[in-house]
Amino acid sequence: MNKPITILASTSTARQRLLANAGVTFDFLAPPVSENELRREMVALQPQQIAVELAKAKAISVSLAFPSALVIGADQILEFENKPLHKATNLTEAKRKLKRLRGKAHHLHSAFACARNGQIAHAEVISAKLTMRHFSDEFLNQYLAAAGKEVLSAVGCYFYEGPGIQLFEEVEGDHSTILGLPLLPLLAFLRQSSIIAS
Repeated sequence: MNKPITILASTSTARQRLLANAGVTFDFLAPPVSENELRREMVALQPQQIAVELAKAKAISVSLAFPSALVIGADQILEFENKPLHKATNLTEAKRKLKRLRGKAHHLHSAFACARNGQIAHAEVISAKLTMRHFSDEFLNQYLAAAGKEVLSAVGCYFYEGPGIQLFEEVEGDHSTILGLPLLPLLAFLRQSSIIAS
């Protein structure tokens, strides 16, 4: 019997590293979806539901091309003051966003969806709460100078697995959820589906 093929519909190195470090064998590729277009269609949804629907769309889009594979789609939404926060387009905007987040809490809603043959087999969203410390303007300037334009690819203008952790004073939630792929519930589903050993 051939080992089931598993595909991660994501080019996120953080998600790939999480899955690989957990011992899961998988291929990965970029899902052929327009996230911005999908988000515009979902403006009426709650942030958690947006994350789930985006993860589903990514999983299905790849699953249609590889129907016999189990495809994992994932997405993460940052919720601040009851609204989704979007990526900054430049460092000036990033500085402004971080000043808004400073000293306050926000939520990261990380969703995954598993699809086979174009159909969703399972989807779940897990949330984490992160509180930024009251960092100084001097620290903020140093942080952005060191991090550079790379922060523009992160919705919160930080990479928690790197120097971005210095922005925080308190975190409630699983590490993998913060990085964008809730591993424990995903691994439980992969075991249940006989993709990995139980």
